[in-house]
Amino acid sequence: MTETKQRMPAGERREMVLEAALAEFAASGLAGTSTEDVARRAGISQPYLFRLFPTKKALFLALVDRCFRRVGDTFTAAAEGLPGEEALAAMGDAYERLLDDRTLLLLQMQAYAACEDPEIRAATRAGFKKLWALTERLTGLPFGQIVDFFAVGMLMNVAAAMDLPAVDERWTSWCPKPAPKPATRGPATRGPAT
Repeated sequence: MTETKQRMPAGERREMVLEAALAEFAASGLAGTSTEDVARRAGISQPYLFRLFPTKKALFLALVDRCFRRVGDTFTAAAEGLPGEEALAAMGDAYERLLDDRTLLLLQMQAYAACEDPEIRAATRAGFKKLWALTERLTGLPFGQIVDFFAVGMLMNVAAAMDLPAVDERWTSWCPKPAPKPATRGPATRGPAT
């Protein structure tokens, strides 16, 4: 009797490709990423990749949209049930935790860097505008406070991209330091030799 393989639904395969592409585009950007590398990382053929996403730019745009949606979802969850400045503070704290995912952060930075392309610029503007409108709606705060919130957020992006929290110097003392990882129980393990 022969064993039949269960085919993965296209939606699941698409999500798998997006996860693989996220790592590639975050590291190399739109111009530096090859669809061959994305397909290899996703465990599919390049022709199948192009059945899911007709162009490399379409794949990148799907990631840009996904990145902005993730930030929006994070803001919405953080602000739930909180008024004005409390909501904004909770959103800022949640965003700070989101920056621990360097892959997502670097993809966001790659989106800004690729804005020379009109389609990517339009998608990035639209995503940023949605975040702005969401922040205004969730907090109800004045325009100037929203400007300050996004200005500090961009400063946090740049600091996280350069891994400034790891730099212990006076000029980086304003950077939020990552939360310590919880200790795990079990046998002690040695780290790499120094």
